[in-house]
Amino acid sequence: MARWDPWRGCHRYSEGCKYCYIHKGDARRGTDTNQIVKTNKFYLPIEKDKKGEYKIKSGQLVYLCFSSDFLIEEGDEWRKECWNMIKERSDLTFLFLTKRIERFMDCIPEDWGEGYENVIVTCTIENQDRADYRLNIFQKLPIKHKNIACQPLIEKVDISKYLDHIELVVIGGESDRNARPLDYAWVLDLREQCMKHEVSFQFRQCGTHFIKDGKQYTLKVRDLCSQARKAGINVDY
Repeated sequence: MARWDPWRGCHRYSEGCKYCYIHKGDARRGTDTNQIVKTNKFYLPIEKDKKGEYKIKSGQLVYLCFSSDFLIEEGDEWRKECWNMIKERSDLTFLFLTKRIERFMDCIPEDWGEGYENVIVTCTIENQDRADYRLNIFQKLPIKHKNIACQPLIEKVDISKYLDHIELVVIGGESDRNARPLDYAWVLDLREQCMKHEVSFQFRQCGTHFIKDGKQYTLKVRDLCSQARKAGINVDY
């Protein structure tokens, strides 16, 4: 597993961005997140060591643009070069998340066709309104590997009619002392939707404020992922 951030910085885009970890981290460092800048790791996938071998070894999953959005407008001038590197490294699998799925067709390379085999696109949603808007677009796009991230999930959602050709649905709550609560009942409902469509399901993260059986708990940030794993409700197909 590797991470590649060709640029960093982002703009809040919808309700799910309210307590964005990128903005919070930058605020602590005195960095303006709204300035999208190219990083010194731009060419990471094709960097080689002294032996002339790629530094990122073959077969790895590469998390792409996790300090921004790969489809953000400011990335338009750099994205073509990124696609060229992704194509060159066909021995790697690249995964990116986006809240800007409506820009997808304007951001793909000319030879995209039905999609690159080594690219996984994850459409993120946080509530029913964004689910209906984004997933209606997402389901019609030519992409070989599609995931959905309901993260942060801030209300109960029904995505059952959008699950055809989806490989994985990931669920996570919001992390902040003022975070909107995550109800475990919403998580189980989404799990049921996925199982009916034989879509893999992963409960990635509890919320800081977590409701189970009508009782609300406040969890520490360091425990959010481990508590989700302890639930033992992940499903693989």
